[in-house]
Amino acid sequence: MALVVICGQPCSGKSTAAVTLSEALKESETKQNVRIIDEDSFHLDRNQNYANMPAEKMLRGKLRSDVDRSVSRGDIVIVDSLNSIKGYRYELWCIARAAGIRYCVLFCDVDEDRCREWNKEREGRGEASYDDGIFEDLVRRFEKPERRNRWDSPLFELFPSRDGIEKSSPVVLEAVTYLTKTVDSKTQDVRILQPSIATQSARFSEANSLYELDRATQEVINAIVEQQALGGAISRVTLGNDLPPIEICRPIGLPELGRLRRTFVKLMGQSSLSGPPLPTDANSGKRRFVDYLNREFGGSNA
Repeated sequence: MALVVICGQPCSGKSTAAVTLSEALKESETKQNVRIIDEDSFHLDRNQNYANMPAEKMLRGKLRSDVDRSVSRGDIVIVDSLNSIKGYRYELWCIARAAGIRYCVLFCDVDEDRCREWNKEREGRGEASYDDGIFEDLVRRFEKPERRNRWDSPLFELFPSRDGIEKSSPVVLEAVTYLTKTVDSKTQDVRILQPSIATQSARFSEANSLYELDRATQEVINAIVEQQALGGAISRVTLGNDLPPIEICRPIGLPELGRLRRTFVKLMGQSSLSGPPLPTDANSGKRRFVDYLNREFGGSNA
C-alpha cells in the first residue's frame, strides 16, 4: 500500500500526472492496483469547490475521508487535487503514517503564467476551467512543497511545461520504482511510515490544529488585502466576530504579509512543543495572529 499526493498550481497538469503514474504502476512488474481520488468524483464544479472557504474546507474534508477509507484496501492511492496547503498535506501524511504505508508527493512545477495560459486554453475549448478571480486566489495561496518537510518527502518533481508528462519520464519511473520496490531489512532508499500508538491521537490533533491555524491566518491576510484595496489610507482593519482590529499606519504589501504569516505559523509550531498547544478553532488562531501583527506593525510604525 502507498499514498501519493499530487500537488501543484491550478492547471499545472496534475490530473495528467495522476493518470500517467497510475498507468505506469499498473504496467509495472508488480501489476499494482491503483485508485485515483479526485475532485471530479464528487460531481461538483471546480469553481463551486473553491468559491469560498467553507466550500473549500468541505471539499478537503470529503477528500480526506475518502483517503482515510481507501488506504486500508491494499491499493496505491493517488490524491489528485491542488493539495496546496501544507497543513492539509500534513494531515494526509498523518493518515499514511497511521496506516503504516509508503508516502510520497508528486509536484507539478509550472510557472504561474503558463498555468494561467493553460486555464484560458481550457476555457476556450469549453473544458472545465477556473474563473479568473478564483484562479488568482488559488495561485496566491499556493504553498510550494519542500522536501525538508516530512509531509513533503520524498518529493518527486515534474516540469510539465518543459518536459511534458509521459510514462517514460524519468521522474515517473523513479516514483514507480519507489512505490513498488520490495523492502527488506537492508533497504535504505524506501521509507515505510511507522505508526506510533502512543502518539497517534496527538498527531491527528496537531494536524487539525495546524490546518485551522493555516486557514485562520490566511483569512486575516485576505481581509487586510481586501480592505487596503478599497482605496485611500486606512489606519485599521476590522475582522468582526469580536476580534480586535489590526492597527496599521502604512500600506502593507502582500510579500510582507506572507512573510509575517509564515514566521507566525513557524513560531506557533515551535512554541507548541514546549508551551501552550496550537489553537483548535479559527477565532482563537485569528486572535493570536492579530495580536502578533499588531506587535509587529507597532514596532515598524514607531
